[in-house]
Amino acid sequence: MRGLGGSAAASLLRLRHNPLTDLVTPSRCLASSAHGLAETGPTVKLLIGGDFVESKTTRWIDVKSPATQEVLSRLPLTTMSEFNGAVESAKAAFPKWRDTPIPTRTRVMLKYQELIRDNMDSLAESVTAEQGKTLSDAKGDVFRGLEVVEAACGIAPFLMGEVLENVASGIDCKSVRQPLGVVGGICPFNFPAMVPLWMIPMAVTSGNTMVLKPSERDPGAAMMLADLAQQAGLPKGVLNIVHGTHDVVNYMLDHPDIKAISFVGSDQAGRYIYSRGCANGKRVQSNMGAKVSHASFCCCQARICVLTFLLCFCACVAIALSFPNLFSSYQLPNHVERP
Repeated sequence: MRGLGGSAAASLLRLRHNPLTDLVTPSRCLASSAHGLAETGPTVKLLIGGDFVESKTTRWIDVKSPATQEVLSRLPLTTMSEFNGAVESAKAAFPKWRDTPIPTRTRVMLKYQELIRDNMDSLAESVTAEQGKTLSDAKGDVFRGLEVVEAACGIAPFLMGEVLENVASGIDCKSVRQPLGVVGGICPFNFPAMVPLWMIPMAVTSGNTMVLKPSERDPGAAMMLADLAQQAGLPKGVLNIVHGTHDVVNYMLDHPDIKAISFVGSDQAGRYIYSRGCANGKRVQSNMGAKVSHASFCCCQARICVLTFLLCFCACVAIALSFPNLFSSYQLPNHVERP
């Protein structure tokens, strides 16, 4: 597998060929034909009903490399009719997928994790090109998501219900766990592979169908993962992908057929999504911000402490505790406030 030489967009498109699965490049995810070529780059497609389709929107966003500001692709702001089509596709696929036996669903995940492993390098290259992480960090991004796919392969015990006999005279109590229906996912920019893989495996292996909105800043990894999911055997319509910003989030929060939403991102956005989603009667899982306790002691090297401090801004965590006297004799960078 070559590195990121040449066109970054071409690198984004490329998946390794796997002779065991006959996996080919996911050109369906991006359009490079004459009708799909935007002025400054190929266009990112929507995934609706199992097909990668061109958006009919007139509004587009540039997906840029943070390293070079090169335009890698053009992302469509999904129209309301296209969003409704994605939801209808998920809704139509739900009854059959809900009734699919759990072992059949988990076998899809077993194949899915195999395909992700086989294409780890290409997924990491996409993350690096669009999000800017080093290649090693990008591989970690993919691997942490892969661990959730592996966990989904053993989801069966967590879907079990409960039975309690003789709760009262002649009365037994029984509870069952059932999929909700169509669920939504809203992803952040800083973990473009890991967070979609937090959502997709657990949602669909539980029997739900899904409409996912990747970050508008780095959609490539999510599109590649969706392509791999279909090649793993996920039926058409079970997973749908739309693109956009605030309008598309509001479509998801307000649509009556979406029963639950999972979100990872900032506090401000998370509070908004939680309040509006709950007001519309949805279950909302809102993972907002993050914090990690960080203690620096006098035996630590000042340079390492400063680098750790700076890296926290790249991993959606905030430092809770530090000892500033460490830096009394260390020349801090201009963009770091001296304690």
